[in-house]
Amino acid sequence: MTSSGFEDFAQALTRNRAQAPARHKGQPAGRVAVLGAAPDGQMYAALALAGGAEVRLFSAYGAELAAIRAAGSITLRGEGPVGSFHVDQPAGPSIQTTAALDEALDGAELVVLSGPLHKQRTYAQVLADQLAAGQVVLLPDARSLGAVEVAWLLQCGGAQADLALVEAGGAPYWITADGGALVLSACPPVPLASLAPGQDAALAAVSGLMPNGRAVLSCVHSGFDDASAAVELPALMIGGPAAADGAPLVPEGGVPLAGNATFRALIGPAHEALIARLWDERCAVAADFGVRDLPDVGGAIDRVAGAARGTGSRPVPDAAASREAVRAGVVGSLVPLVSAAARSGRAVPATQAMIELAQVLLKRDLGGAGRRLETIGISAGDVSDARRQFAAILNGGVHG
Repeated sequence: MTSSGFEDFAQALTRNRAQAPARHKGQPAGRVAVLGAAPDGQMYAALALAGGAEVRLFSAYGAELAAIRAAGSITLRGEGPVGSFHVDQPAGPSIQTTAALDEALDGAELVVLSGPLHKQRTYAQVLADQLAAGQVVLLPDARSLGAVEVAWLLQCGGAQADLALVEAGGAPYWITADGGALVLSACPPVPLASLAPGQDAALAAVSGLMPNGRAVLSCVHSGFDDASAAVELPALMIGGPAAADGAPLVPEGGVPLAGNATFRALIGPAHEALIARLWDERCAVAADFGVRDLPDVGGAIDRVAGAARGTGSRPVPDAAASREAVRAGVVGSLVPLVSAAARSGRAVPATQAMIELAQVLLKRDLGGAGRRLETIGISAGDVSDARRQFAAILNGGVHG
């Protein structure tokens, strides 16, 4: 596929708006399909039901659905909507579970691609010939340029063009599993953008699931305003739970207080110095692409790490979740930045070093799986041409 063909496809995402269903009136979606039934998918399904939507929750894993069905409900506690949200009840508001993708998508106004980055990629390829005209697709935790990549994958699979893609630079809540309940901690505001600027109805459709979404100009802006890896990787890999036997240091004989076991507590002065270098490199590359309104490093840390304790604090992920965050951070955040930096001729040594450290830690080559510009339809060899291609794809331009 040529880049010009992809540009035509992406521009067509905003055409034929008259064919869109009547829901595009600035209201949250009334019918929601959530793909993926891990804890984050369960959370989105419960949030949608709490907002009054009809909800279908899809999983391809029998054990995953069996556990939810056996429980009979999804229980939320903490800082979000509190309560038990029924599953598969014959009458009354209830989340309907299914292992049939076409059944989940039928009539859905909003389709949520939950789960880690590699599952979002898989869903995008599978959905290419399944999505219907006028549907909105939401990518939570999209990392850098996630919506552009999904649009490319949909086009490669022969998708129709009259749908909307929305990416969020995070989640509405952090999740901790506690027995049979999901305990939520509210995330700070995160950037939210539609693939094409000005799709206010699409942003409204996802508002019930992303109450902390802060609309930005375009997916180029939300893509560069991705602080996830810059904050997470130093915290998790340098003395943190992603490293072998990693854990916060506690004085000999001491016992860490449960209230202090937060993500922010993983970050000390040395981590802050490294995060600042990573964030400075991202801001410099972003400026090369015309994005100059990113927060300072303190704002970036606050968004990703949360409060030091209490309300709005982020729990410390376990070792498995930490390693997944490292993998996704390299593939979906750091590699795209290096790829963009190559177009402007800017050196990003700290970012390169973090990629190398992650590859050593995880004992795998992550670069090959990375989200590089040339693998998502941006074939330009320099920053000027890349900005032009982004402008064409976003059908609204990148303002310098």
